[in-house]
Amino acid sequence: MGELSVISLADDELEALKLVDMDGLSHQDAANELGVSRQTLGNIVAAGRQKVASALINGFALELSSDNQNVDHTTQ
Repeated sequence: MGELSVISLADDELEALKLVDMDGLSHQDAANELGVSRQTLGNIVAAGRQKVASALINGFALELSSDNQNVDHTTQ
């Protein structure tokens, strides 16, 4: 099997997706948490979702920054 194509998910995209999709925060609350406008948060979430969907549908690997690879997933 050949090497997978890779899509990089930026730190802010991952954090925005976590806050909105996993933690259930509104866009306004997530924007406040990240210190950005609601519109900027919406753009970040849209970009992150597009990358995740593309990786799932096209069989690409999702690459996360090294900071995100040490997250403890046992409490989720």
